[in-house]
Amino acid sequence: MSDAGDKAGGRTPIEQAVEHAFDLFVYAPIGILFEGASLLPELVAKGKSQVAMARVIGTFAVDKASSTVGDLSSKLQDQTAGVIDFIGDSITPVAPDLPDPEPPAPTPAAAAKAPAPVAKPVNDTGPAISATSLAIPDYDGLSASQVVNRLAGLSPAELSNVQGYEAAHRGRKTILSKVAQLQAR
Repeated sequence: MSDAGDKAGGRTPIEQAVEHAFDLFVYAPIGILFEGASLLPELVAKGKSQVAMARVIGTFAVDKASSTVGDLSSKLQDQTAGVIDFIGDSITPVAPDLPDPEPPAPTPAAAAKAPAPVAKPVNDTGPAISATSLAIPDYDGLSASQVVNRLAGLSPAELSNVQGYEAAHRGRKTILSKVAQLQAR
């Protein structure tokens, strides 16, 4: 007898394939026909539990991905605002406030004809604004991008307070530009 005939009790691979095909296409359908009604409720219950498990895992994955994307988005906004602040500071420097030029001294004849000098009014914008009086809590602890994201919901008076405080303290162009944009509406 050959080696091929010795495998699996003397059957050749072709005979084994025919036997498996017979099991799959003849005997299995006959078994399902007679036992399917008793197996169906058990199969349905297993299917429902698998779907429920998949939902739990899917919900967890979506929640986790959403929080991760939110954290990354916040960090990216902060970094972008920092880059914009840096670029804005390096490209468009603010001209320093120069004192008013002194007028030339009047001649004695012109001084006699000129009225008495009038004092210039002091540029008083009112009481100083503190960070605690702003409509944005913990203003000094926020990055420019975090402040910009909160500006849209402020009233015109609150925007004016933010503009005054920011101009007097840190002077971040990102915030001042957004306030000006919102006030122009």
